[in-house]
Amino acid sequence: MQFRDLQKQYQSLKDEIDREIQTVLDSSNYISGSQVVELEEQLADYVGVKHCISCANGTDALQLALMAWNVGQGDAVFVPDFTFFSTGEVVCACQATPVFVDVDPATYNMSAQSLEQAIEKVIAQGGLTPKVVIPVDLFGQPADYDALLPIAQKYNMFVLEDGAQGFGGSIRNKKSGTFGDIATTSFFPAKPLGCYGDGGAIFTDNDEWAGLLRSYRIHGKGESKYDNVRIGMNSRLDTLQAAVLKVKLKAFAEVELDAVNRVAQQYTEGLKGQVVTPVILQDFYSSWAQYTIQLKDSETRNTLQQFL
Repeated sequence: MQFRDLQKQYQSLKDEIDREIQTVLDSSNYISGSQVVELEEQLADYVGVKHCISCANGTDALQLALMAWNVGQGDAVFVPDFTFFSTGEVVCACQATPVFVDVDPATYNMSAQSLEQAIEKVIAQGGLTPKVVIPVDLFGQPADYDALLPIAQKYNMFVLEDGAQGFGGSIRNKKSGTFGDIATTSFFPAKPLGCYGDGGAIFTDNDEWAGLLRSYRIHGKGESKYDNVRIGMNSRLDTLQAAVLKVKLKAFAEVELDAVNRVAQQYTEGLKGQVVTPVILQDFYSSWAQYTIQLKDSETRNTLQQFL
């Protein structure tokens, strides 16, 4: 069962998506076409930040953010121990040290208490400098930034919001993508807002970091195409994906986000008392990347899977 049926979604948006794709085919501008810039502007406006920098995927988005902060050897980066591999992988790719933090048993997002304990332990042990916290907006619900941000500020650390599953979620109408000093998301097809391949984006209000991110994503580009002023990577969002995302962003904002919350509410009402259903905190709003239930043991889970 798909929480989002991509085939039906395409049929619903077919005329608009086909038209946008045909425009790209007619122009043959497949790399850095105008649609990429248009999408970045629309995404920044939707999220509520000054800069959106698109890139090839959500993993690159995280690594690019760490590069903009010059994170490297000797730095400690705190990540939840219940997350997709890339959250910790990018830390190692930058030669920094990931420090794993427990999650809240109700929301599965990073525990503020465990975070502070982990930071204090790293400081006491010496050898590493606490540098960055990467909360993950898991399953569509933002992490508890009311509790996490003061801790990061107390220890003078950057906050990198991993919103790969959280795009569209919010806390008191403040959207995912605005809680970190830099935030990222993924456009993998199964994500709340997905393209037809790989894609990602980075969000920030900081002009200097935005400039570095735009450089790093295209081989450390300077003033012109072959003016390479730093070591970067090849991480562009291609024009065809941007064209698809422009159509899907409009549908996501106008229809899908409310619809998926209605479906989630139906699940919660129907499953009440049968399984442990997702907990959404007060004043929080989820974009429901997944509707995740919990059962009492593996035998019950396996039996239910086979039955379904």
